Amino acid sequence: MTARLVVLTLAVAATLVPGCGRSTWPVSDLPVVESVDLRRYVGRWYEIASIPQWFQAGCSASTATYALRADGDVDVLNSCIVDGELDTARGRAWVVDPGTNARLKVEFAWPFAGDYWIVELGRDYDYVVVGHPERSALWILARRPRMDDRLYRGILERLAAVGYDVSAIVRTERRPD
Repeated sequence: MTARLVVLTLAVAATLVPGCGRSTWPVSDLPVVESVDLRRYVGRWYEIASIPQWFQAGCSASTATYALRADGDVDVLNSCIVDGELDTARGRAWVVDPGTNARLKVEFAWPFAGDYWIVELGRDYDYVVVGHPERSALWILARRPRMDDRLYRGILERLAAVGYDVSAIVRTERRPD
């Protein structure tokens, strides 16, 4: 693992650890979706936008790929292009709310695990909004590298309504098609 990946892994963990947020909204007020079918959720997702985290500096064309494990947990592979090179980080996620499967923990470096809450999910599993209960981190992901502007604007409106600072959300740089 490269030094950059070690830093990336530790930074992801630190960002997602409770107490690192900046929202004044109560953590318990962040809604999650009613149900997530993890078999439909796994696969490749393209990052459309995020609240940029310092460990993502220089990243473009970011993706997240999830695979269901035999034990029910989820393998996580995050990747992006940095200075023309592929950079990756591997982790593991597990469900902490089996009633919905919408609240998970994700770990890139033991013993640091952070919250991964699915706050919005397309009916056809074509997009997802993943957040942190303190509203300090957020990723908008889709099955395709681009998202319809009307859908994107609607997501931003709904995020503002639940306490996210949408001015902090930045579209992810993508390589030309």
